[in-house]
Amino acid sequence: MNEGKAPNRETELKWALARMQALCSRREYCVADIRRKLLRLRDHPLLPEEAEQIIADLVKEKYLDDARYAGAFARDKAALTAWGAAKIRYALRAKGISDEAIQQALESIEPERSEERLRKLLASRSRALSGDPKAKQKLLRLGLSRGYSYDEILTQIEAICQNSELMQPFAE
Repeated sequence: MNEGKAPNRETELKWALARMQALCSRREYCVADIRRKLLRLRDHPLLPEEAEQIIADLVKEKYLDDARYAGAFARDKAALTAWGAAKIRYALRAKGISDEAIQQALESIEPERSEERLRKLLASRSRALSGDPKAKQKLLRLGLSRGYSYDEILTQIEAICQNSELMQPFAE
């Protein structure tokens, strides 16, 4: 009776590996994401050691690469959602990405484009805050919540204040 179950389990593991290969071929995943998916499979629950073996196979076959994932994540979040370095770093650490991979990913972000995205974000919000006595505080909070440094935000707010009549009441 056990002989019938051994090949069945092997088939389930092959199915799980093939499913993860298909997922990883469509977009980037980190090891933590795939581990979570493997341990939560409804049809074929895996033991932690089985999941780790599948992850090792995916890494060996280059379906998974945390450094590659971190780079793609950082570029996407910086370009599409205007996240700053601090927020990207925090999100990648939460996914268990190594500090070295995070640093490499953050270096792939162009600082000039990051500054431009922050400037556009703050300028857009400043127009909506025209006449608000707490506009500068609100812009600072917005920039900080997006993961930009205090100095980066302050520089952009000062530039907006100098270049825009809308922000003149907020200039100190």
